[in-house]
Amino acid sequence: MTPVAYDWSQVRAERWLQRGATTHGIIIKGGVVLSIVKPGTNEVIDRFPLTTMGADGHAWAYICTYMQKGPDALPPPGPAKDHNDVLWCNIAVLLAPKVKWPAEMDLESRTAP
Repeated sequence: MTPVAYDWSQVRAERWLQRGATTHGIIIKGGVVLSIVKPGTNEVIDRFPLTTMGADGHAWAYICTYMQKGPDALPPPGPAKDHNDVLWCNIAVLLAPKVKWPAEMDLESRTAP
């Protein structure tokens, strides 16, 4: 994996719905995907979903508040999470490579603009 950072002017949101039928009935799923566009165009160069345990609606509301009213309108952040602090019983994650952000990106994410 390669960590990347994008300018907010490149971010677009896409809401999606998927309908399907099974033997148990009709299934409707939906979500929000953030798309990154090439500067000055609408050509999508990257996408990532906001689905985190079904919280994409909350994530979208958070992003909209940030974009419309700025960071002062958001609740204060909780304590930083150590992504290398995992339960002893989660063997797959314990064996995975440790999370290590590039120093410049780590500093930027932990300090105010």
